[in-house]
Amino acid sequence: MRPGQYRFPSIRGASAFISENTVNSAPRNLGHAKDEMTDHGFRALTSTGLNEFGWGPDVIERQLSHVERSRVRTAYNRASYLTDRRKTMQAWADYLEKLRHET
Repeated sequence: MRPGQYRFPSIRGASAFISENTVNSAPRNLGHAKDEMTDHGFRALTSTGLNEFGWGPDVIERQLSHVERSRVRTAYNRASYLTDRRKTMQAWADYLEKLRHET
């Protein structure tokens, strides 16, 4: 891996990504109990919201780094959907920002 390629680099250096423990502790640092919110809870929240906004399932699944289960689709569909994924994440960021200002 080349240095600086991670969106969430480790505090130990840009050539590594943040640890699973860092991600799992984030909801606790925000005041959520373990049975209230998890790292996968944030992913589920995002997936649900993006589906409700009408984004395509292929784009959402690729954004969540889910692996295609169909071997046929895996063999033939190598799309990364980067343009749509960028738009998706901007729409999600705009939505979260709007919520922040409404409270």
